[in-house]
Amino acid sequence: MAAADTVTALEVHDVRFPTSEQLDGSDAMNPDPDYSAAYVVLHTDGGPRGHGLCFTIGRGNDVMAAAIRSLAPYLVGRPVPTAAAGLAALHHDLTHDSQLRWLGPEKGVMQMAAGAVINAAWDLAAARAGLPVWEFLAALTPEELVSLVDFRYLSDALTPDEALAILRAAVPGRAERTARLKAEGYPAYTTSPGWLGYDDDKLVRLAKEAVADGFGQIKLKVGADLDDDTRRMRLARDAVGPGIRIAVDANQRWDVAEAVRWMTALAPYAPHWIEEPTSPDDVLGHAAVRTGQPVKVATGEHVANRVVFKQLLQARAVDFVQIDAARVAGVNENLAILLLAAKYGVPVCPHAGGVGLCELVQHLAMFDYVAVSGSREDRVIEYVDHLHDHFSDPVVVERGRYRAPTAPGFSARMKPASVAAHRFPDGPVWRARRPPHHRHGEQEAPV
Repeated sequence: MAAADTVTALEVHDVRFPTSEQLDGSDAMNPDPDYSAAYVVLHTDGGPRGHGLCFTIGRGNDVMAAAIRSLAPYLVGRPVPTAAAGLAALHHDLTHDSQLRWLGPEKGVMQMAAGAVINAAWDLAAARAGLPVWEFLAALTPEELVSLVDFRYLSDALTPDEALAILRAAVPGRAERTARLKAEGYPAYTTSPGWLGYDDDKLVRLAKEAVADGFGQIKLKVGADLDDDTRRMRLARDAVGPGIRIAVDANQRWDVAEAVRWMTALAPYAPHWIEEPTSPDDVLGHAAVRTGQPVKVATGEHVANRVVFKQLLQARAVDFVQIDAARVAGVNENLAILLLAAKYGVPVCPHAGGVGLCELVQHLAMFDYVAVSGSREDRVIEYVDHLHDHFSDPVVVERGRYRAPTAPGFSARMKPASVAAHRFPDGPVWRARRPPHHRHGEQEAPV
């Protein structure tokens, strides 16, 4: 074979950042997150590498890295996928291994592991084409895009013919929307002021700074204590004024009745949406929350697969679909979800933040605008101002808007120095945090 035609190795790094020390990322269900990534590098025989990742918040990275490594036999020795046919075949093979699929099926750790590898393959294919992933995707024909989607379990809500019609209808405006996106960017909102561990002064200061920086929407974490949430919501509303949207996020904290009670109490402060009010698997619970109180409902960052998204839309349980670049099985499954949302006319407002999630999901939202929904109306991408300096092609947000990425690939490549410093448990960042007897070579007792 010619150089760069074969995947020669799949490398996985356990990369963790001690964000729990400053309570960055803290919420009602995750009080001590250490933002982490199971970071994937696909090596080829002479050409560019492919980069992907799966976001976790600490100890789960051990499990995620092991799951990704178990997929190496599907990649090593495989021709580098460069077009829709190869990327569709890879997605099928990684999600249809019967013995690994048994662990889901099509959900949880194995689905996320498949997504990390699939996203790395998209990074590699787009890099070889010399395009950012959003533009690489938007250059595919409607027929090629439909071929990427697994329609099993979807055809009662979305058929291939319906998907094809949605994509064909968007073709005439692709070039104009691409030019507009490059000139204007894509609207963002920021969660940076709203972590639950922040004190009131920090909340108010960061909320005011967000408005000054051009954001038209911020988000607060809620769900630990109703009196505290009411006070924080009042402080945030006073800080930003009536013209700025304030979304709130419970991170799955409540039962249905509690969600209805809590949001009814917060409704006077005009929350734009309540995110993840209850279990991400509870379709009927989300529908009950949506009808039981006046605030719109958003969910999706922990939704396991395209089937649950289908049901949320069929049940009219959500007002905003929140895709996540690293939760489902990569670009292919997110394409299915974007098409479902377009069929049901529900705006997509992606989840981001974490390690690399902003870098990844911006491509999916921008592709959706150019080639699927054709709309930016009532749509925003989440932004958190943490950890971007560890990426070679970090997101750029100016005046509350994501600038369209121009570098080839998926913006997923981490700086080698950052990977080396934060590799767990032996990178210098973590060695410095070990108890002294561990640093001098004493081993932990076996568990």
